[in-house]
Amino acid sequence: MPHRRILSLWFPRLGAERILRAERGGIGGPLAVAGEVSNTQVISALNAAALAEGLQPGQPLRDAHAMCAGLTVRPRNPAAEAAFLAALRRWAGKFSPWVAEAERDGLTIDLTGCAHLFGSEAALMEAAGRDCAEMGLSVQMGLADTLGAAWALARYAGEEAAPDRSGDAIDQEARATRARAQKRQSVKRRHWTRGGAAPQLQAVVPQLGRIAEPGQAYGALAPLPVAALRLDGATVAQLNRLGLRRIGDLLGQPRASLARRFGRGLVLRLDQAMGSAPEPVSPARSPDHFAVRLTLPEPIGLMEDLLAGIDRMLPRLCARLEARGKGARVLRLEAHRCDQAMEAVTVGLARASRAPDRIRPLLEMKLEQIDAGYGIDMLRLEVLQAEAIHARTPAGHAEAGAAARARQEDGAALEDLIGRLGARLGLEAITRYHPAESHIPEKTFTVQAAAWSEPAAGAWPLPPRPRPLLIWQPELVHAPERPEVPERFRWRGRDWQLAEAEGPERIAPEWWLEDPAWRSGVRDYWVVVTDCGTRLWLFFAHGGALSPGWFCHGSFA
Repeated sequence: MPHRRILSLWFPRLGAERILRAERGGIGGPLAVAGEVSNTQVISALNAAALAEGLQPGQPLRDAHAMCAGLTVRPRNPAAEAAFLAALRRWAGKFSPWVAEAERDGLTIDLTGCAHLFGSEAALMEAAGRDCAEMGLSVQMGLADTLGAAWALARYAGEEAAPDRSGDAIDQEARATRARAQKRQSVKRRHWTRGGAAPQLQAVVPQLGRIAEPGQAYGALAPLPVAALRLDGATVAQLNRLGLRRIGDLLGQPRASLARRFGRGLVLRLDQAMGSAPEPVSPARSPDHFAVRLTLPEPIGLMEDLLAGIDRMLPRLCARLEARGKGARVLRLEAHRCDQAMEAVTVGLARASRAPDRIRPLLEMKLEQIDAGYGIDMLRLEVLQAEAIHARTPAGHAEAGAAARARQEDGAALEDLIGRLGARLGLEAITRYHPAESHIPEKTFTVQAAAWSEPAAGAWPLPPRPRPLLIWQPELVHAPERPEVPERFRWRGRDWQLAEAEGPERIAPEWWLEDPAWRSGVRDYWVVVTDCGTRLWLFFAHGGALSPGWFCHGSFA
């Protein structure tokens, strides 16, 4: 069985170089990518020109502007950086099928049994470096037996362990710690000066990274700072204050003492770096992709021929969906013509489905939008959005099972209707109302998309008093500014005579919300019947931020 080998790729300028690629070199000077940390703009990535000016990641943006007047700043986009890193993960699949993302700016590749395909490990790293250079990316690499060791070599190879603060010399360290460190060094020296094998250092790939030979993780990691063990900043600072600045200083310490003082996390990171604790490379699972195509021996152009092609492709596509326990929510039919042009139509379903008889009518309604031109020689059907479908098995007595099946059939019929209407009007145009808890008349319901919501459960809650059939924005009524119902009033350019009035019903505005429509204050609603039989919903606004007066808010049937 081949020895396990892990390659770590670190892109120290990923955020800035992504923007340079997107803007195609439009930025020639220093560039900084800034994000908000604790209400402060902090630099997250820099390009080479900005680093040459002395700027550093993690520096406040105001300090960077003071140091470099010509600095160009772009806001950080974590979603775009994650998508860019996912694209790099697919690129790294050329070296090994086991590729995983390491934090937000690196990749981890399990090269076990793969390096010989490129000649050697150094040749593989050189090939990866050339690819990154062609993509305009800066990269640092580390290759070792373990994930932790490769990660440390990629980020800290060649970096010396610096003291935690000025004046923190060896004379200020604990006497016992200094004695153990000196004893350990003398033991190593006697080992290889008395005829033993000299310690093997890691190979260096110029301008790319370090390679720790198999079984030589100790010698490769010993001179690196303790931060290379992926420890938090507080633990690193505490170790530095005790004089334990290098990984080699930790390897000779008693494990029980380290675990008791710094927690089990430090010991676990040591074991992972040295290979005593397993740390596998878990590649991200590629998303499910469902698509089928049909290549035709002769070009077609008739509607019947297109339907025949769909009838051959759709069952295969639905079988693949069923095998993965999913259903199609949005599909696209592509018709590739003989003149290299492509016509496409998209259909959406009210509910995810993998039943061909429910999907076919929606595609048939869209076929008239396809221009066959000189003929279609290939059809392709692809699922753009898939959702999991859970099997529903009715349980209970026979009557309950029959009722449940009937409800499912009614729901399927409604979903098919929504899908057919959506194919003509668009699914976003089909809406349904859900009740909402509010005493404000126009806020007692919410509008939701029918294709992405369930019908309201239970009965619609009844209001404290009858509500009008039609409600509109309050319209001014010309009447005396008194809370008593007027005997005569003018509304919509017409005089009205009062015959009967019922009320009042007082409704107060929601004081915890700022609603411009309710700045007139408390309202007293009346059901008013005029002499001609018209029933109106009038209210008297007592006046808050506005003047008092009468308004008409709706009409009864």
